[in-house]
Amino acid sequence: MATRKAVGLLERSAGLPDTFWYSTKRRLLGPPLVNQDLGEQRLSNPLALGVLSPDGISSSAYGTEEILIALVPAVGLAAFSLLLPMTLVVLLVMVLVLLSYREIVMVYIRPGGSYVVARENFGPRIAQVCAVALLIDYVVTVAVQTSAGTAAVASAIPALGPYKLEITVGVVVLMAFGNLRGLKEAGRSFAVPTYLFSAAVILMIVVGLIRDLTGSLGKLDPATLHGAYHLGSSTEGLISGAMIFTLLRAFANGGASLTGIEAVSDAVGAFRPPEGRNARKVLMTEGAILGILIAGISWLAFRTHATPHTAGYPTVLAQEAQVVFGSGFFGKAFFYLLQLATMLILYTGANTSFNGFPFLTSYVAGDSFLPRWLLKRGHRLVFSNAIILLTIVSVALIIIKDADVNSLVPLYAIGVFTAFSMAGFGMAKYQSKHRTPGWRRRQVINFSAGVTTALVVAVFAIVKFTEGAWVVVVLFAILVPALIRMNREYAAEAAYEGEGEGEGEAGCTAGGGSGDGIGSGGRIWERGGVPTT
Repeated sequence: MATRKAVGLLERSAGLPDTFWYSTKRRLLGPPLVNQDLGEQRLSNPLALGVLSPDGISSSAYGTEEILIALVPAVGLAAFSLLLPMTLVVLLVMVLVLLSYREIVMVYIRPGGSYVVARENFGPRIAQVCAVALLIDYVVTVAVQTSAGTAAVASAIPALGPYKLEITVGVVVLMAFGNLRGLKEAGRSFAVPTYLFSAAVILMIVVGLIRDLTGSLGKLDPATLHGAYHLGSSTEGLISGAMIFTLLRAFANGGASLTGIEAVSDAVGAFRPPEGRNARKVLMTEGAILGILIAGISWLAFRTHATPHTAGYPTVLAQEAQVVFGSGFFGKAFFYLLQLATMLILYTGANTSFNGFPFLTSYVAGDSFLPRWLLKRGHRLVFSNAIILLTIVSVALIIIKDADVNSLVPLYAIGVFTAFSMAGFGMAKYQSKHRTPGWRRRQVINFSAGVTTALVVAVFAIVKFTEGAWVVVVLFAILVPALIRMNREYAAEAAYEGEGEGEGEAGCTAGGGSGDGIGSGGRIWERGGVPTT
C-alpha cells in the first residue's frame, strides 16, 4: 500500500499529462500496480481452487453427455448400461494422472507444469512437443468451455439458442477484460461458481439417490424425446463389428472430462508459500470433487435415461435436473439454480486458460522458444500480451466452429493428454535419476500414467481423426519445428552480438544434458528448488 501511495505522489509531482492510451487503461483496468505488488496478487488455497479448478470441475457437466453421444446412435438403450463401465475407466485414468501431478507440484515448484518436467528430463527439443500440446489445449479449452456454457443457457432459455455464437464471443471478451484487471480480481469474481456448481450438482445427486431408493425417481423415454439423437441398435452394432470402435470413441469422448487437471501445476507460482504444498492440496481437492461429480452425473444418466440432443440443448445435465427436482415450484427453482451454476462455471472454466496460458507462454518465451514480448507484464502486472493473444485465437476458433461443442471436442483432448503422458514419463525418469525414498513405487505410478495417457492420445487421434483431430496433428507438425527454429534464431542473434557465448552448452545443461545445442537464453533453471545454470 505504501508503495502505491509513493507511486501516486511521484506521478502527481511530475506534473506530466497522461497520454490518451494511458488514461484509457487507468479507467478500464484500474490504477497501475508495481512489481512490489506481485506478492499481494498471490492466491490463497480457497481462492486458488476457485480460479484454477473450474476447467477441470466444469468438464463434468458435459463429459457424460459426450460418452452418450458416441454410444446412443450406435447401440441404442444399451448405451446406458455401457455408460457406467466407461465412466469407471475414465475415473481410473484420472486417478493415475492426479497421482502423477501430485508429485510434479511438489518437485517442480515453479510455474510450467508438464512443460518444465519435459524440459528438465528430456531436453528442450522434446519439451516443445509438450509446450505446443498445452498451448493448443488452452486455446481449445476457452472455445469448448464457453460454448458449453452457452448450451446451458439455451437449456434454461431455449429462445437464446439461435444466438449462441454471439453470446459465446461476448463472454470470451468480457472474461479477457476481467483478467486484464489482474489475477486477484479475476479470481474473486470467478471463485464463486466453482463452489456453487459443486454444491448444486452434489445436491442433485443426493436427492436423486434418495428418490431412487424410495422408488420415486422418474425415467425418460429417449424414443419420444424431440430432437434427441436417434437410438441405434445394439444388435446391429455387434454384428457389424463396430462395437470396439464405438467403445473406443466413447472412451475418447469421456476423456474430455479430465482436461483442466494440469492447470494447477501450470500456475504453482500463483500460490502463497509454501507453493508446492498448497498446490498439492488444491489439486487433490479438485480431483476428489471432479470424481464425485463425474460418477454421480453418469449414474443419474443411467437411472433417468437422459439423452443428448442434436442441437446441443437441453443438455443431459439439464434433463437429469428436471427429472430429479420435478416440475413443482421448488423443483423449477432448483433447476434454474443448477443451470445458472452450470453456465457460470462453464464460462469461468475458460478462465483457467486465461491464468495458465500466460504463465506457460512466459515460461516458454523465457527459454527463447516464443517471442520475448510474451514475457512483459502489463498495466496490472499480468501478462497482458498473452491474454490478448489467447482471446483473438479462441474467438476465431469459436467463430469457425459456430460455438458447437461436438465439433470442438475432437480438437480437445489430444493436447492435454500428450502433456499428461510426457509428465508421467518425465517424472518416472526423474525418480530413476534421483532415487529418493519410495522412488520405485512412485516410478511405477508415473510410468503407468505415462503409458495410459499415451494410449488415450493414440485412441483419440485414430477414432477422431476424420472428425477434426487431424487439425491438431498438423498443428503439431508445424508449430514444434517453428518453436525450435525461433530458439535457434535467438541463439544466433545473441552469439552475433557477443552475448551468447556458451549458451548452446547452457541449454544442454539445463535440459538435462541432451546435447542438442539449443540455447536457453542464459536462463537460470531450478531442479527441485535448487538453482542451476
